[in-house]
Amino acid sequence: MPIPIREDIVYIILNKINDSGQEMHEVNFEESDFFPGIQITRAELLGHLDYLNQTQYIKAEFSGNAYANQEDVPSAVESKEVDFRVANTFGAEDGPLPHLITFESAELTEKGKRMLQKMEENPPKSLKEGVSVPIATKDMPFLEKVMIKGGFEDIFDARDVTEVIYRAMRDLMPTETSDQVEQELHKEVLPTEDKALQMEIADLWRDTNPIVGFLSRIRAPFDHSNRHNPTDISNVNDERFLTRVKNESPMAATGYDIDRDQAVKAVFAATKEELSEERSQEIAQYLPGKVRQLWEEA
Repeated sequence: MPIPIREDIVYIILNKINDSGQEMHEVNFEESDFFPGIQITRAELLGHLDYLNQTQYIKAEFSGNAYANQEDVPSAVESKEVDFRVANTFGAEDGPLPHLITFESAELTEKGKRMLQKMEENPPKSLKEGVSVPIATKDMPFLEKVMIKGGFEDIFDARDVTEVIYRAMRDLMPTETSDQVEQELHKEVLPTEDKALQMEIADLWRDTNPIVGFLSRIRAPFDHSNRHNPTDISNVNDERFLTRVKNESPMAATGYDIDRDQAVKAVFAATKEELSEERSQEIAQYLPGKVRQLWEEA
């Protein structure tokens, strides 16, 4: 059974090896944190690594029985597929060979560096469009969830867009509700040594700009005069909400090709995973039309 070589996985592997060190060095691939949103088996990972090694994009070292000693493994690999007899030896319980082959270390070749540069200039479309299958985000840091699901190029854009969306959300609800939401968001956005990202989700919710945060608390909230029907928000324009998010965030930059609704939904999904069901339902009643639909679908 052939394993197709996927452009997005090749890009991630090359980028991982490049970022983790120069020359021959140990590289640890972990499915839970290195391939968020991309479903890949150990067999498929080894298949891609073997392909890149044989085609000289990387120089890699493997422990275990060398490929050259396996009579049942082909000596050449097609450019678009890897034979499953190679890949399925990577610790697969149902593999045809009793021994294991383990990837240990690697470095990018000059050929691999040129390939990575080309791919960075024009990243695989699947990374921009988002993953078409459900993403297991339970153990993923908050901003990584937003970045992957929203299709953002880096963590900082994910942070900035999140803050703008939160700002627009706060303006639709009473201060009391906003405070209750903040109380449930005390978790770090990302484990990192970068001081610019050492914060809690609650910091983004109340706004890292102290002036904006202060004005948000004293501003006149959305008119909830009809308290007998708090879901009556017909005088709030959902398109105005979405346009504000687009114009006040990095998405306003020329050439920044991110789907607005996808970005909002990504932030909503990551946020709902941090909130109680009660709080999530409470927020929903303050969101207008399409925005509420995105919240409920996230």
